[in-house]
Amino acid sequence: MFTSILLALHVLAVAIWVGGMFFAYNALRPAAAEVLDPPLRLRLWVATFRRFFPWVWLSVIVLLISGFWMMLSLAKAPAYIHIMAFLAVIMMLIFAHVYFAPYNRLKQAVANENWPEGGKFLGQIRTLVGINTIIGLLTIIVATAGRSWF
Repeated sequence: MFTSILLALHVLAVAIWVGGMFFAYNALRPAAAEVLDPPLRLRLWVATFRRFFPWVWLSVIVLLISGFWMMLSLAKAPAYIHIMAFLAVIMMLIFAHVYFAPYNRLKQAVANENWPEGGKFLGQIRTLVGINTIIGLLTIIVATAGRSWF
């Protein structure tokens, strides 16, 4: 029963984080670029990240606790579980970098109305979120199909 609850929380955290990145990268980003001038676009992204990143931090905590708890409950975790955990840690490190480096610089640039600098930092975030989205989707594939591959 406890493992089922952990698995449900684990999957919810994945859905929130990876789904949020997929939406932001593939829907919000192109729409914002299409209809908003750079100052408004940068303000939109700061406001969006301010609301989304606490959910990502919560997801990271839930994923770490539930993932490693479930891993430790196995006598011997299969290879695909180790691959999934490895990819998840990479994603978490990329997110931590985004949060503590370019996101902080983006907030400062927007507060100072330095739009070229803000655009530079948003570009860095966009690249890293794109990478994390791909890793996240790959992790989902490994998690769901890995049992038959590894």
